[in-house]
Amino acid sequence: MPSLLLRLSALFLALGLSACDDAPRFTQAEPGEARSGGSTTVRKTDQNAFSLPSANLPPSRRVDFSVGNSFFRNPWVIAPSTTTARDGLGPLFNTNACQNCHIKDGRGHPPAPDASNAVSMLVRLSIPDAPGYAKVIERLGVVPEPVYGGQFQDMAIPGVVPEGKVRVDYTPVTVRFKDGTEVELRQPSLNITQLGYGPMHPDTRFSARVAPPMIGLGLLEAIPEEAILANARAQAKDNNGIAGRPNQVWDDAEQKTVLGRFGWKAGQPNLNQQNVHAFSGDMGLTTRLRPFDDCTDAQTACKQAPNGNGQDGEPEVSDNILRLVLFYSRNLAVPARRDVGAPEVLAGKNLFFQAGCQSCHTPQYTTAANAAEPELANQVIRPYSDLLLHDMGDGLADNRSEFKAGGRDWRTPPLWGIGLTQAVSGHTQFLHDGRARNLLEAVLWHGGEAKAAQQQVLSFNAEQRAALLAFLNSL
Repeated sequence: MPSLLLRLSALFLALGLSACDDAPRFTQAEPGEARSGGSTTVRKTDQNAFSLPSANLPPSRRVDFSVGNSFFRNPWVIAPSTTTARDGLGPLFNTNACQNCHIKDGRGHPPAPDASNAVSMLVRLSIPDAPGYAKVIERLGVVPEPVYGGQFQDMAIPGVVPEGKVRVDYTPVTVRFKDGTEVELRQPSLNITQLGYGPMHPDTRFSARVAPPMIGLGLLEAIPEEAILANARAQAKDNNGIAGRPNQVWDDAEQKTVLGRFGWKAGQPNLNQQNVHAFSGDMGLTTRLRPFDDCTDAQTACKQAPNGNGQDGEPEVSDNILRLVLFYSRNLAVPARRDVGAPEVLAGKNLFFQAGCQSCHTPQYTTAANAAEPELANQVIRPYSDLLLHDMGDGLADNRSEFKAGGRDWRTPPLWGIGLTQAVSGHTQFLHDGRARNLLEAVLWHGGEAKAAQQQVLSFNAEQRAALLAFLNSL
């Protein structure tokens, strides 16, 4: 231990961290810190690191996990088909399997310049709120574009015209560190072409969204609501420029407004509804909660296409399949952290706190005793998110509201597992639209409430930047 403390002291001095700084001083790993998901944490760190069941899930319950995985991983087919358990794809859709967006249960990415379809990035659509749409806004959080609906779908079954094509172009933006080092960011520009159903409303709002990782979702669902609301109250009381707000969204099953916690703008209240809306918008599949195809009145061929599941009136995703996919998505485990006691990682953790990043990326919670699955209950977890909405500035703004979220607001994304993105998904593209090509770029895009933290990072020298990235990559 003395030798470790000496090495840490030398490193902190090299990084410019003095004993008089107000930031917390971490000289060793906290007890249990490596187990980000508590007893659910798994140890694998390869390309399958995000695809494992909770470590404490007993063998008797892993059968349902495996069956849910099969419906998440395998493609759905066009109706009519002899495969009635997995037919009904479309008529309009973005992909034919959940796994195509959540690559190995990990993070999606924006389309490459030569891509024929966006696949793991979707585009939300809406028009400005207007009188007469109060009920629509209460239920959907937005007013959908009249011809193309709330989500742009660039694929379709034979006989139905796709809604169009999606392309992303980039403009370079240079950012300079205090030591003179320059980093070139890329500002995305969304281009929608080959519209299949005529022009859009002239005031259409667009929001590009890449698929987020699937790990730890059941644990996030098990965080007590009061803990999330307490974060918002504490931030308001601190009055330091950080003012996270909970989204309030419509619960389709409960038929009332509740706390939102899933999606890039916390637009969904729970995992089941998140899955239901993904089945509907991403793959054109009906469920009992959303028993209609995602077609607008202008899309007549879409409305006339045959239903799946072999019979009319029954949802294409049966209640049992939906239950199995929910069980799977609740129990995808978070991998353990790596090198939590390494001097550079600890130095980076100190810099993370010095910059104030933990104000939004709340490190730790204890899940509720009455969690939906017993394995998820009473777990000390470290997701590094407050699950609240924050104004992130003009640079990241999509100028599109969603329930209580404004056009500059985004939910703080959990950071657990972020250092395994390359290993799992084969890329390092971050933020809601994948514009950041690495973690440093992601940090530098922070504005609005996070502007002070971004300015702190811009003052870091090369060694400090390396330490911060070592910490983030350990998560």
